[in-house]
Amino acid sequence: MSAKNEHAWRFFRAGGLDQVRVDTADDLRHLAELDPKHWVALSCPVKGLEFDRRTLELLDTDNDGRVRVPEILAAAALLVAVLKDPGSFRRCEAELPLAAIDDASERGRAVLAAARRVLSALGRPDAAAVSPAELDAFLAKRGRPGDGVVPPEAAEDPADRRVLEEILAATGPENAGGARGVDTAKLEAFFAALAERDAWWRGCETPAGSPVMPLGPATVEAHAACEAVRAKVEDYFTRCRLAEFDPRSGAAMNRSEADYAALAARELSADSEAVAALPLAQAGPRRALPLEAGLNPAWAARMAGFRAAAVEPLLGAGRTELAESDWRALLGRLAPHCAWLAAKRGAAVEKLGIARVRELLAGGARERIAELLRRDAAMASEAAGLADLERLVRYRRDLHVLLRNFVNFASFYDPETPTVFDAGRLYLDQRTCRLCVGVDNPAAHATSAGHSRLFLAYCDCTRPGGEKMTVVAAFTQGDSQYLTIGRNGIFFDRQGRDWDATIGKVIENPISIRQAFWMPYRRLSRFISEQVEKFGASKDKAAHEAATAGMAGTVQAAEAGKPLRKEPFDIGKFAGIFAAIGLAVGAIGGAMAAMLAAFFKLAWWQMPLALGGIMLVVSGPAMLIAWLKLRQRTLGAMLEGNGWAINGRIKVNMLLGNQLTEVRRVPLNARLALKDPFEDRVAKRRRIYVAILVLEAVIALVIWWPEVKGLFLRAVGGGGAAPNAEAPKEPGAASKP
Repeated sequence: MSAKNEHAWRFFRAGGLDQVRVDTADDLRHLAELDPKHWVALSCPVKGLEFDRRTLELLDTDNDGRVRVPEILAAAALLVAVLKDPGSFRRCEAELPLAAIDDASERGRAVLAAARRVLSALGRPDAAAVSPAELDAFLAKRGRPGDGVVPPEAAEDPADRRVLEEILAATGPENAGGARGVDTAKLEAFFAALAERDAWWRGCETPAGSPVMPLGPATVEAHAACEAVRAKVEDYFTRCRLAEFDPRSGAAMNRSEADYAALAARELSADSEAVAALPLAQAGPRRALPLEAGLNPAWAARMAGFRAAAVEPLLGAGRTELAESDWRALLGRLAPHCAWLAAKRGAAVEKLGIARVRELLAGGARERIAELLRRDAAMASEAAGLADLERLVRYRRDLHVLLRNFVNFASFYDPETPTVFDAGRLYLDQRTCRLCVGVDNPAAHATSAGHSRLFLAYCDCTRPGGEKMTVVAAFTQGDSQYLTIGRNGIFFDRQGRDWDATIGKVIENPISIRQAFWMPYRRLSRFISEQVEKFGASKDKAAHEAATAGMAGTVQAAEAGKPLRKEPFDIGKFAGIFAAIGLAVGAIGGAMAAMLAAFFKLAWWQMPLALGGIMLVVSGPAMLIAWLKLRQRTLGAMLEGNGWAINGRIKVNMLLGNQLTEVRRVPLNARLALKDPFEDRVAKRRRIYVAILVLEAVIALVIWWPEVKGLFLRAVGGGGAAPNAEAPKEPGAASKP
């Protein structure tokens, strides 16, 4: 990055931060000369932004999941190198006109040739512009020429397309680079598997009666039928040997009556698991396995298939039972076939069948696919042009939007333009929050976001289909009194979909100075309410315990036949209680009287100032702390919790905060009916009478203020003299006639 900077940059101020404009072609040409200290952001994540995902992936050239300053500079350099007018990126047009590509350079000519090839392949050779959607359709169908990958759609011959699909089915749809198609490695692996499958299959192509195929092709069916019952037959003969070993085990080997009684209570079927778990037949010492009558019903069908496919062809027809020696002989006849199956090779192409395997090996398919790969490799020079075209189409459309959320934050300070990190709108507690950011890990995000000095609410959002996400919303206007965990609202994402939102976590910070002014009084009110509730609960509990104890004592006395004993009234105890209450009331009254005396000694114009001073002493510290925190509100910490690297202090002052959160207000042009049919009219008249009495008292106090002041001061012993009272004489002074 060059330290030389000859370009005259234009700055604008928003939120107290000087930010550079990047709007013209010259701004784009000299962007590499702009000192990174002037960039508002230095990196942003690829995920979680309301921005074209493919554009972010193209910008992230090192695939680290973040877009950084050098990658933005590379995108700007491409626009400057290939466009005739780089300043056209400001228009954010959806299509790239071919006439806008500068064909004076070799790079521009390669991009123009790639654009024409794309349009021609899509059947629009005379089109004058290409769009990202058309380019995506071309790449999905044809792949990227020159990247060494041939998708099935790129083959003109249907036979070659079939071979390519078979290769992808056997080796996987994507290659090492993530593209769908066949590369040289997949081609070699596929035909190697074909050769292995063919060589392995030749081991069984022997005349009927050979060890590997004793029944010829029917050996496969015989082996399958044998394997279907093998475990159960082995179980039967093992039970027979145990019954021979110890006659006492014979009954247990065939299950007890209790087992069958448990089955009898259930609704049974021949193929149920409970029936299939019973022995194959009744076991006994040296007993042969019956092949017709006496078989477990759940295994009768499989045993019939085993008899027809394996027993009779290998051991002879007409058998109605199978001795253990016959069973071992049958397994010996199939052992070579089992060994051949165990050595199976080329499993990846097994589904093709041996006929298709040999057709592919003998039909020249390998040479044809290799030729397609050679043609693709020959187009490597065109691949660079196509890659530049894909970037150019998207950068010209999207880069200006990203710059307004990266180099500067103009979109954030423009209420009409959504930002790339704006997830949607939250409606909750008669407010609309515009500043909502998606969050993957609320706990980790809160660690950083807490330094933003914003009041943040983390909302768990769900949809009926089961979708879930978490957003954090900043409340910058109104009150936080009812923003508690569990409150429900509704969230609209950028696509207009509505989500059920529930507050799961809050980070408390001041929202306004007005809220801070009333906070001490609300805390005092809450404290008094809590203490009253605790006092009432304790008294209720004591009364309940006393009543319970009294009732228990009465019952015990009645049961014992003793007369009820009434506790005598202890006047001394109650006198002490009354004295303590009197002292407390007297102390409080004396303090109140002293304060009122001092207040009434003030001049009338000093009294409002005194009241204001008292309120300032109570609310002043909270208001000062709130004012300091409100001045420190910043967006940076909120975004850094999501992986951004914010370079500047993006302040959220009071004016901007009023735009980020809208409070419910009745529209100016609305007609409001003030008559409430459910209003308590008695309480309303009472409030009016009280207001009239207070007003009359204030008027009387103003009219007769000197007399009222003197009377109050004499009553509290303040030393004030009544009007017209004679002044005390000095000692020894002679009285005047």
